[in-house]
Amino acid sequence: MKAPAPGRGRGGEPCEADTRRSNGDANKLRPEDRVVHDWYRFVLSFPPHLVREYVERFGLSKDSAVLDPFCGTGTTLVECKKLGLASTGVEATPMAHFASTIKIDWAIDPDELVHHAEDMASTASDQLELDGVSDVGGPLFDRRTRLLRLMTLPAPAHDLLLTNSISPLPTHKALVLLGCLNRRPESAYRSHELLALARVLVFAASNLRFGPEVGVGKPKDDAPVIQPWLDGVKLMADDLRVVRAKSAVPAQTLQADARELSDLLEPAQFDAVITSPPYPNEKDYTRTTRLESVFLGFLRDKSDLRTLKQTLVRSNTRNVFKADTDDEEVAEHKEIQRLADQIESRRVALGKTSGFERLYSRVAKLYFGGMRRHLEGLRHVVRPGAQLAYVVGDQASYLRVMIRTGQLIADIADSLGYEVLDLDLFRSRFATATGEMLREEVVLLRWPGGKRRSARSVAPLRSAASKESRR
Repeated sequence: MKAPAPGRGRGGEPCEADTRRSNGDANKLRPEDRVVHDWYRFVLSFPPHLVREYVERFGLSKDSAVLDPFCGTGTTLVECKKLGLASTGVEATPMAHFASTIKIDWAIDPDELVHHAEDMASTASDQLELDGVSDVGGPLFDRRTRLLRLMTLPAPAHDLLLTNSISPLPTHKALVLLGCLNRRPESAYRSHELLALARVLVFAASNLRFGPEVGVGKPKDDAPVIQPWLDGVKLMADDLRVVRAKSAVPAQTLQADARELSDLLEPAQFDAVITSPPYPNEKDYTRTTRLESVFLGFLRDKSDLRTLKQTLVRSNTRNVFKADTDDEEVAEHKEIQRLADQIESRRVALGKTSGFERLYSRVAKLYFGGMRRHLEGLRHVVRPGAQLAYVVGDQASYLRVMIRTGQLIADIADSLGYEVLDLDLFRSRFATATGEMLREEVVLLRWPGGKRRSARSVAPLRSAASKESRR
């Protein structure tokens, strides 16, 4: 009898390990993992302990090289660097690319970083005092008698923000601090300080809330910026003192489209892939980093935003363009075509006629077509025997039609010559819209090298998952 996959009992039934993963805690950042990872990360980033698990399962050594083609804010890269493994990340979103690049730069002097940041904080605080603004909350002078012209973002940049995502006073404080940092562009510490500002903008100064899509909560008239920023830089320095011994471990991040890997990377250089691509849903990933992307100058106007969206896998209707052709990649895939037809039939039956709703069936095909392009190009940059882990999740965003993401990606990979090893449960969550359990799972693949005939469908791997979803 085949041995059960990790996290499952014999016959695919959930066991104790499965139960431990079937909750939200599996995705949380553990206290012991906060070093460097907590400098800046997406709210729903996959956790460092998952990276460690697959590094161990894959039997990777210090001679191994790891690729994360959807590296986000660098979870895989940071964890690999901590473990002494060389790594490369690819990320299309400029803010996330910037964050991941800074989070693997451990060579700067932590004491000098703090000294420089204290100088910047003092300069910014002096400027605020001249403006009649206190960083601890409220103006120094009576608002009725003082004249104060608050700094604002340029109109084209401001128009990109979610309405009321940040109030005028915190905006002014952040722009004053940003101006101080930008007056010394040659500083060796500026990039780390900018990343600390990005974190403060989102989690201290803004009115944003996450749940899981980014939205706007109750506006706050004022919020401190300078002091929480300085506190954040000091925490960075503390972390650097912990990890500086590993600063020479090779790590890099490239800003690029993950569907074009064969044009970007040298052939056959990676022993493993550990990643989490976007899921097919209505989550606009550019909104997640919109505030800090605008403040730090990565997005200046709608043209910049459009250019960015064109480099992303089409995972939601807000980044679909008329000229897109990724859907042609899966034109012969019967299950994906059936799924798209089911979404469209349900749209018609429900009388849904908005522009976005009309795109639901197309974006489903574009998503899996884009993932096929990615997996096809990936074959050229991984070594024979390379092992791959893709963290993905089931979705039901399109009119409650269930999309078994892991199953379909595994099937596409199989058709491209990968060996499909398993679909390993990461966690499960209850979908109130459908009344079903949605699985987040890790698609485990192996690249054998050369050309290999597709040996089988991976449908049997989902038998246990299907039982679980009906409970």
